[in-house]
Amino acid sequence: MTDQSPAYHYAVIARALKVIDEAGPNLTLDDLAQRMDMSPAHFQRTFSQWVGISPKRYQQYLTLDHARRMLADRFTTLETAIETGLSGTGRLHDLFLTWEAMTPGDFARGGEGLTIRWGWFDSPFGPAIVMGTDRGLCGMGFAAEMGAEAAFEDLLRRWPKATFVEDPTALRPWVLDAFGTDGVGKTPLHLIGAPFQIKVWEALMRIPTGHVTTYSEIAGIIGNPKAVRAVGTAVGRNPISFLIPCHRALRRDGSLGGYHWGLPVKRAILAWESARTGM
Repeated sequence: MTDQSPAYHYAVIARALKVIDEAGPNLTLDDLAQRMDMSPAHFQRTFSQWVGISPKRYQQYLTLDHARRMLADRFTTLETAIETGLSGTGRLHDLFLTWEAMTPGDFARGGEGLTIRWGWFDSPFGPAIVMGTDRGLCGMGFAAEMGAEAAFEDLLRRWPKATFVEDPTALRPWVLDAFGTDGVGKTPLHLIGAPFQIKVWEALMRIPTGHVTTYSEIAGIIGNPKAVRAVGTAVGRNPISFLIPCHRALRRDGSLGGYHWGLPVKRAILAWESARTGM
């Protein structure tokens, strides 16, 4: 893992998260660098490469109450987002998604007849396992917290009857575009889930970058205002993390709630988006 790789940068950020959580946001640059066994210059350079701003300002995005401030200042009602066309604007790196959903019958067959290609990639949030069909990406998970084997098995279990082929080369253009490394225009998604889950995932994709919403708001938009718990379950079962932005769904009180791939990853993604959108 080189000093220039996204995974290396995430590893530094993940360590910084723990240090800031334990010691508070008022640490100096020298203190932070010393706690992570790095020189101040090296630490500053790594931070700047990853987020484009100073560590001091970035600390503001990593404090525990950042999510509550987001909910207070940047809460986005999905209904407004739909009416004003926000679902297609404000994405990082001019990223636009196209998606189609598998039919309920196909989903019920557990992926039978599908060929799913997979590969490991560096990402800004640590090692990412990515899967895709001929129609688009169908799976993305992060291994920084749960480990590579568990992350890989997690996605495999979702489509038990599919045929899996290791083929990172086929997926690479979509992955590079997804993380803004080499934008090629569009990242197609192939949503494989139950009809209710797909409704929730489509709602998530309408939340603009740098904004958040709540589980109860999503439940209302999809026409099931009392189904908050079911919405939370569907959010947690989102197979295409980051691109279907389940990290932007918070509890009503502004707390982060859960995150399938680990709360440190969720906080890192929210902070990364906040820093890049300047919000």
